Amino acid sequence: NNLAGLYELTGRYLEAEPLLVRALVIREKELGANHSATATILNNLAGLYESTGRYLEAEPLLVRALAIKEKELGASHPATATSLNNLASLYESTGRYSETETLLLRAIAINEKELGANHPNTSTSLNNLASLYKLTDRYLEAKPLLLRALAINEKELGANHPDTATSLNNLARLYLDMGQYEKAEPLYIKAIQITENILGVDHPNTQHIRKNLEILRHQISSH
Repeated sequence: NNLAGLYELTGRYLEAEPLLVRALVIREKELGANHSATATILNNLAGLYESTGRYLEAEPLLVRALAIKEKELGASHPATATSLNNLASLYESTGRYSETETLLLRAIAINEKELGANHPNTSTSLNNLASLYKLTDRYLEAKPLLLRALAINEKELGANHPDTATSLNNLARLYLDMGQYEKAEPLYIKAIQITENILGVDHPNTQHIRKNLEILRHQISSH
């Protein structure tokens, strides 16, 4: 499982798949088909399939993983919320937005109840729902979610944490899409400062946010 994770990170998908399949067979045999550790492998294999566009193969694995978590850990367990988020991501990728929203709202409710309204996991779920709303042009609904996610990350993780930079980037991107350029630019700049200091100038996260800032400045110059 761990070696497969490394291969997936480095784009060696063909080498990762047989390792995950083998890990799944071992878990099912030694721990049982409905063990929560088996669900973890199912989720990882589904993630690999999703990364390579094999959505039809990923869905039944994610559905099965969610069912295991609900049965073995409970419908309101934080690990169940993680499975809900994972399945929601797949549905969003395949345009099933109504189902995505239902799953994400449930994940938020679980995290708020079990972990707290200001837990980083709650922030992640809020960000995921905001991403869906932004994708479907529901900007006014996305904005308060992103503001809340940013506030949580700043308070719980710190003003200079990479996840805080991600929240800044997400909020800036929303402002860009809404045409509120003057609000977006300082957020991008702050996010870049964080990622450069913590992750480095050449880190993919830093480069991604820099690219977003370039898009913003191009938009400004063309108006």
